[in-house]
Amino acid sequence: MIRFTLPTILTLIRMALVPVLVLLCYLPWEHGRTLAAWVFLAAALTDWLDGWIARKYDLSSDFGAFLDPVADKLMVAATLIVLVQQHPSIPLALLAVVIIGREISISALREWMAEMGQRGIVKVGALGKFKTIAQMTALTLMLYRDPLFGIPTYNLGYLLLAVAAVLTVWSMVKYLQAALSGYNDSSASSKASPDRGPSS
Repeated sequence: MIRFTLPTILTLIRMALVPVLVLLCYLPWEHGRTLAAWVFLAAALTDWLDGWIARKYDLSSDFGAFLDPVADKLMVAATLIVLVQQHPSIPLALLAVVIIGREISISALREWMAEMGQRGIVKVGALGKFKTIAQMTALTLMLYRDPLFGIPTYNLGYLLLAVAAVLTVWSMVKYLQAALSGYNDSSASSKASPDRGPSS
């Protein structure tokens, strides 16, 4: 039975904010883009908050564990698509493809490892967390776009997005290495323990 705990509800709210963010980016309203940046930032903070609540009060669930990365990927992918459409350039498009492609690949990898009972091998590590922080900060700044205290937020966000893309590829390589190592160990273990049948 699916448990709608507070962390799960926060995750569902984050998913519901995706179309709101996209709409704000296209509204003919001068403050729409700024509000979109705040919505994205709120969603990013909610991502941290629901994880903290789940760990602090033991409210983790299989449904929540499945839904949380889905919500993150939807928010990031939607934001990248909007940014590429509003500021079309080859470098930005390539960064978006790398980041979105990595998320799809890692999701498929986790599903594959889960089928072998080794999902924990590709759990999020420190490198993945650094990638997420750089990525969320970058997209918030790029959505905001206007200079803040003399800081060119869009350019700074662009630079951070490039850093996030590098970390994205790096973390993907690490996950693939861990998954292949786990797969090889599992295969070796299976071959070393064949079914010998009843003893005579």
